[in-house]
Amino acid sequence: MPVTTIDATTALVLIDLQNAIVARPAAPLTGAEVVARAVELADAFRARKAPVVLVRVTARADGSDAAPGRTETPRPPGPLPAGWDVIVEDLAGHPDDITVTKRSFGAFYGTDLDLQLRRRGVTQVVLAGIATSIGVESTARAAYEHGYNVTLVTDAMTDLHAEAHRNSTERIFPLLGESATTAEVIDLLAKTRA
Repeated sequence: MPVTTIDATTALVLIDLQNAIVARPAAPLTGAEVVARAVELADAFRARKAPVVLVRVTARADGSDAAPGRTETPRPPGPLPAGWDVIVEDLAGHPDDITVTKRSFGAFYGTDLDLQLRRRGVTQVVLAGIATSIGVESTARAAYEHGYNVTLVTDAMTDLHAEAHRNSTERIFPLLGESATTAEVIDLLAKTRA
């Protein structure tokens, strides 16, 4: 369902736009393309004094605080490189932005994201970032379960695999909220009363 409205109190939540993740090969968009659109969105939200949330995933260098449980995908070997979890420079450095640090896929579990949003009276979240089928989808599912209106900016997200991106955008996201382009969100945001 295409986006119909932007609530008066809406937050932009950008998922995992940090050095190591943005630099990885991605499809259907590059990390740089996603960052460029995220910057457009963040600038529009900041201009309206609407909350911008920068979500980053991190872990101890030795991986000792990683989510437990067996998986078929092995954890990266050795220590993580310094600076891998730093938010990209194009988005960082805005003092009014909210930074949320997570240690799992979704931005709600084990963080203060819900508290930060509710303190500000937020009723809708606009989501973008990397990877569509992992961090963005996990956060969208939790946002929906927490009762937020969810808008997914599908041209401001990408994945490790194009087919995973398509599965999320075509099959999962319609169950969780409304989809939009960067331009559609910015246009609706400009028409919304603060």
